[in-house]
Amino acid sequence: MEMIVTGGAGFIGTNFLRYMTGKYPSYKFTNVDALTYAGNKENATELLKNPNYRFLHTDINDSYLMESIITEGSVVVNFAAESHVDRSISDPLSFAKTNILGTHVLLEAARKKKAKLFIQVSTDEVYGSLDFSSISSKEMDKIHPSSPYSASKAAAEMLCLANIRTFGQPIIITRSSNNFGPYQYPEKVIPLFITNLIEGKKVPLYGGGGNIRDWIFVEDNCEAIDFVIHNGIPGEIYNIGGGNEIPNTELTKSILKEMGKDESYIEYVADRPGHDLRYSLDCSKIHSLGWSPKFNFQDALQKTIEWYMKNPEWWKTLKGGVK
Repeated sequence: MEMIVTGGAGFIGTNFLRYMTGKYPSYKFTNVDALTYAGNKENATELLKNPNYRFLHTDINDSYLMESIITEGSVVVNFAAESHVDRSISDPLSFAKTNILGTHVLLEAARKKKAKLFIQVSTDEVYGSLDFSSISSKEMDKIHPSSPYSASKAAAEMLCLANIRTFGQPIIITRSSNNFGPYQYPEKVIPLFITNLIEGKKVPLYGGGGNIRDWIFVEDNCEAIDFVIHNGIPGEIYNIGGGNEIPNTELTKSILKEMGKDESYIEYVADRPGHDLRYSLDCSKIHSLGWSPKFNFQDALQKTIEWYMKNPEWWKTLKGGVK
């Protein structure tokens, strides 16, 4: 099998390629990445020694190149995206260009070249904010994106659904909850808090910290996407959650405890505009096919903290660009 992975130098894409190249040595992998601020070619440097892996520095908006890269019968996995909500509030246009127009270019290239399957990696944020009840979002629920980021991801999904309906294109959409783990850019909450504490700095907690997120260790998400590629049904949407709904205050306290810090390191800051209260995924659909997460949240958090403590040379330079 030939697999084209876009955004493979980013957080989830890097972890996916590391997982997949190890599991499937007979597959051929092409990593396509524009290397924006969150894309780091060094993340996958060691993969270059593998004869079944190549890296291409290019933009998914280049239709000519995308059509030359995608081959008949290949699988396209689209991780390429601008993904930080705060940045989408300050610069929404870049999110529209990459997340909407870029997805359109990829879909058309995959359709014209008769790719076997297109995986659109999306997010639980397209559902919008839930209240604090026991309700969880199901795949067929209406979507109500709140931020420019989630709106751009929802728009990309609409393009996928239109191509499924109009062209019969083989596409699967995955909606995952909040990922965490190694190689995550340190503007995101877990690596930001971990690296701040390593540096002896306080951690900025939005509002009162009552917002709830479901957390999934990145390797679990990578395994789920692999599972969907090989067992999913084209035309379907699959929720991928970790089953770890945690208020931001509790998340913060867990990180502080693991790192031997007290609550004096918490700095409460003004809340994010339009901050969603809660995300929650009903994952019974993918569970019924045979997939479930393997990692315990606390164990995965410890592994993540250990990775950032052991790899300061990776994140210290990056933090210079975090605003």
